[in-house]
Amino acid sequence: MIRPPLMGFLIVAACARGATAEAPEERPPNIVLIVADNLGYGDVGCYGSTLHRTPRLDRMAAEGMRLRHFYVTSGVCTPSRASIMTGCYPRRVNMHISDLGHHVLQPVSPKGLHPDEITVAELLKHADYATACIGKWHLGDQPEFLPTRQGFDFYYGIPYSDDMTQREGKPWPPLPLMRNEEVVEAPADRNTLTQRYTEEAIAWMEANRERPFFLFMPQAMPGSTREPFASEEFRGKSANGAYGDSVEELDWSAGEILDAVARLGLDEQTLVIWTSDNGAPRRNPPQGSNSPLKGWGYDTSEGAMRMPCIVRWPGHVPSGVRCDVLCTSMDFYATFANLAGAEIPDDRIIDGYDIRRILKGHPAAETPYEAFYYYDRGELKAVRSGPFKLYLSDDGEPEGLYDLVNDISEEENILADHPDVVARLDEHAAEARADLGNGDQEGANQRPAGWVEEVTAREMAASDRGD
Repeated sequence: MIRPPLMGFLIVAACARGATAEAPEERPPNIVLIVADNLGYGDVGCYGSTLHRTPRLDRMAAEGMRLRHFYVTSGVCTPSRASIMTGCYPRRVNMHISDLGHHVLQPVSPKGLHPDEITVAELLKHADYATACIGKWHLGDQPEFLPTRQGFDFYYGIPYSDDMTQREGKPWPPLPLMRNEEVVEAPADRNTLTQRYTEEAIAWMEANRERPFFLFMPQAMPGSTREPFASEEFRGKSANGAYGDSVEELDWSAGEILDAVARLGLDEQTLVIWTSDNGAPRRNPPQGSNSPLKGWGYDTSEGAMRMPCIVRWPGHVPSGVRCDVLCTSMDFYATFANLAGAEIPDDRIIDGYDIRRILKGHPAAETPYEAFYYYDRGELKAVRSGPFKLYLSDDGEPEGLYDLVNDISEEENILADHPDVVARLDEHAAEARADLGNGDQEGANQRPAGWVEEVTAREMAASDRGD
């Protein structure tokens, strides 16, 4: 069941301007959740980028709320996305590691998100929402694990990362573009994915405008390739090479979605959230930016797990707000369910919380987290409580303490100055190891992932279709 808010060392909300009183909704809101892939905290203008032109996201932030202490649960995509779908830490649902011991699932894997997990899409579908997933899935590419089996009425996209392509040493199928459970193009034209996802999303919203809808739009870009993709209209146009081209097309895409919502007369009925699944990875030469955060994607640094997050809902989310309350991608689950009037399952632990008060700008709203845990695959690497983050060595010993509010770039290790804080966070770490597990140690409250006995590849040449 959803745990009640923990009342320990909390951060008081710093949502500086305006507050909106909660009131019963006449009709449950539409929900649009857009998630970029491998895009960093400092990659958009409203979070400090001077390289990328992102006027639509900057405008979205001006018209809504910009979260500055928003976390995903992993520095890599499969476990991060598992938390969005289930409201749980990846270790809770055993999606923290692949069947091969890697960080993420690879093509034709026998592992995926367990069909017994009740996804946020299933909750909303049971509340009479139309549901669609348009974009990169990466929670299992076997039929049992596809979005259409996990609560989505409609799916259009690639089932895993854009870099998981057929090449020497990787006997994978051509990257498939799927409509529902059918491959419609292989290999997918990655240059046009952002454009086509956007067109499909708008057409789907138009077709479902008369009922509440949930659109989950996990973009494939900037993606995992060292030379990201963009359509012809954006290639070579940015000041940051292919990566910048990709980011600026994502900005265009977000603007097209917002314009469509307005054109359909659904502005005040639609909650739109834009974020990323994990931070920008290290590249040489550099591409993405997690500035001013320390570290890069694919680990448990702030740069890997603290994300840009913009929230817009006219009349409900106050405009022009900078919010410094700690919240996470796990919170989408309970928040969306309660907005929709959906029943949250009480037969399992859900790690996230309902953060409607935070998003609606209540000045007294506080973080519901007494502690937040940073895992790298199965290893607990850090704990945050209040403003403090405690880093743990490979042996689980405290090795660094930082004040993330007053030292956002983590330049001063204050471990020796706060033995009481270190002891308290170390106790939280012990609680996490017992509950969620650590390394080869199973947690008391973990649930299984899904497995299939036989795996099949999804491949089909586009020319075979005759279209």
